[in-house]
Amino acid sequence: MAAWIAIGVVLLVVGGIGGAISAANQWAAREVLDPASAGPQGMRALAEILRSHGVEVEVTRSRADALAALDGAPATLVLPDAPALSDDAVSQLAAAAKDVVLIEPRSRTLDLLLPGSVASGYAGRDAVAPACELAEADRAGAVAPGALYTPGSGTTACYPVDDGFGLLVHDDDGRRTAAVDGGVLFTNERLAEDGNAALAANLMGRHPLVVWYVPNAADSDLTDTDPSLGELTPPWVSPAIVLLLVAGVAAGIWRGRRFGPLVAERLPVTVRASETTEGRARLYARVRDPLHAADRLRIGALRRLSELLGLGPQTDAGEVADAAAGRTGWDRTAVRGILLDDIPRSDADLVALSTRLRDLEEAVHAAVRPERSTP
Repeated sequence: MAAWIAIGVVLLVVGGIGGAISAANQWAAREVLDPASAGPQGMRALAEILRSHGVEVEVTRSRADALAALDGAPATLVLPDAPALSDDAVSQLAAAAKDVVLIEPRSRTLDLLLPGSVASGYAGRDAVAPACELAEADRAGAVAPGALYTPGSGTTACYPVDDGFGLLVHDDDGRRTAAVDGGVLFTNERLAEDGNAALAANLMGRHPLVVWYVPNAADSDLTDTDPSLGELTPPWVSPAIVLLLVAGVAAGIWRGRRFGPLVAERLPVTVRASETTEGRARLYARVRDPLHAADRLRIGALRRLSELLGLGPQTDAGEVADAAAGRTGWDRTAVRGILLDDIPRSDADLVALSTRLRDLEEAVHAAVRPERSTP
């Protein structure tokens, strides 16, 4: 009874530890790029900097709240990647804002809001100068940009590294859309490096209100977009499968055969060992293969000699021959000839080899167990 109680306690402890780890992982995932999080991957420090400069920061966690907050004075929309939203929903959010700052731009968002722009790799940890005619970047100075992008037509690009750029800004009739890797530049643990804080404040603080949208799966406007197997395959596949099934059934009916009655058989059949040995001997004699027969005789002799000499089953045949020669005092070359080297060419040679193998085994037996040897 005590053992079952101990097992139950152990299971409860392990389950509690697993639940705590799972909850911690989920909490860590919620902290990433969250303006209310003070963790390393959160962005609370940036939100407080904006508030200290007189910019109102309103955090919204649903698309409806974000649209309501943007309906009024000119505002900047801070938009992370929102995979739960459709293209129309993302475009609707961006159209309601005066400025849009993409802090985690993916290929889809870039294509929607910065036409022609694409992701193009990742920069190293070295800071680079803006090298562009954008006042916000010039005032911020050098940063280590993280993700790189290739600009589309009419887009200003800053912080060049190789063939990519760390910041894209597109102005369209007074509306501005910027794309930057906020996960590298604007998180709590990296905000104080280089000109990161200045760049963030310059991009997001152009208007008195910042609407920070934090996406979540429950806010999705996507319908069931998982295609069925029939939708993924060409139209002719389903009829072809049906036709193949019908053809298989027809072939089974055409070529199928009924089994006859079961045949009674007495099992098992016992065969004496002497009959098996004689049968193999006749086969070896019929095919005139004395070498193969000699190999079978030698394999049996080597196994028995290895047991007599106390050697392991994996011992090499040459080592068995040397041990047998040393134990009996026979010539080492002669023993190796009996067990390995001599090749019988005829039945007479095979009989002679068999006799020498028997003599060698008897000599080893007499040397190892003299009290049990027979004359």
